[in-house]
Amino acid sequence: MARRVKKARTKPVAPSLPPLTELPTFADLRPSEEQLADFEAEAGEGVELGCVVRLDRGFPAVLTEREAFRAEFAARLTKGEFSKVAVGDWVCVRSPHGHDMGIIERILPRTSDIARWKGGNRGERQTLAANVDVVLVVQALEEWRVSSGRITRSAVVARDCGARVVVVLTKADEADEALVRSSVNLVSEVLGEGSPIAVVASLGADEEYADLRAATEDAGALWGVESVRALVPPGEVGIMLGPSGVGKSTLLNALLGREALETGAVRESDGVGRHTTVTRRMVAIPGAGTIVDAPGLRTLQMVGHERGLALVFPDIADAARGCRFRNCTHTHEPGCEVRAQFGDPEDSPRLAAYLALASEMRASAKTLDPDVVL
Repeated sequence: MARRVKKARTKPVAPSLPPLTELPTFADLRPSEEQLADFEAEAGEGVELGCVVRLDRGFPAVLTEREAFRAEFAARLTKGEFSKVAVGDWVCVRSPHGHDMGIIERILPRTSDIARWKGGNRGERQTLAANVDVVLVVQALEEWRVSSGRITRSAVVARDCGARVVVVLTKADEADEALVRSSVNLVSEVLGEGSPIAVVASLGADEEYADLRAATEDAGALWGVESVRALVPPGEVGIMLGPSGVGKSTLLNALLGREALETGAVRESDGVGRHTTVTRRMVAIPGAGTIVDAPGLRTLQMVGHERGLALVFPDIADAARGCRFRNCTHTHEPGCEVRAQFGDPEDSPRLAAYLALASEMRASAKTLDPDVVL
């Protein structure tokens, strides 16, 4: 019998660093005072402060004050509990002489962690981006109203992870004034009047859409690409959340002022798009801050985001504390203060959205493996 020869493992090769024309400069990115203090306390000789600005197949690209380069992890870091880096992470990095890659010695504590649950009951939290200030929840205006359920779950994740929320409704050129008004009103009702909403068209100059702009502003929302730019001011970092096909790459191209990012078509049958973005990377927006360009998300599960739910729906969460039963589902129990104050969910999209997400979180908590730590 022939002896089986064991193949030697080959180390994955990091992809070459692409042109950095869209990446921010080091001066565009601002670590927090706590992160700076942490770096100064830990940094040794030859260690620099860097920011992870790109991830390709798990290989980070780090930007320091001097240069940008690919990096790998120090051995002691890979053996620790916190060894997964995300775009936006601030790190302590070393560039050894004669080494073709930098070495990440430490990942500094995050000010925010935009993460989702990936997998089933044995899954894990996947960080989409770190140290993000604002989440742009992107939905398309087409032949039907926007999905308030998708918007609210994205908002809950964002608030739970420490970022503020902005809703951007795209493809207004495929809608009419009535659809714009009803969609803006729905989002305002579900998220509350304090949540900024911007409406943008995919093609053409803003002056071509005078009627749509008037309908948008009458409904209390902002109009146009420039309004989105103003919602991510210089020094801040944002990320777009939304499924493929809603126009995230088209919007980024508009913010950049040129066709720098690839865009793709959507299926006519259901409006679902293909992933045109396969890499997570930071994109510097002229006259504004930085936006993380990331692949669209097919799913956004509600696991362990109870704090975010309370932050998005503070009035309902406050009423729930007055219910007779601590585990009240606000559907049929006697002494329910939520139903007493807000009535029937069929008459309140805001209450319906809250109850749907709360029910999903209760169900996920029952099926979650007890050994999994959130």
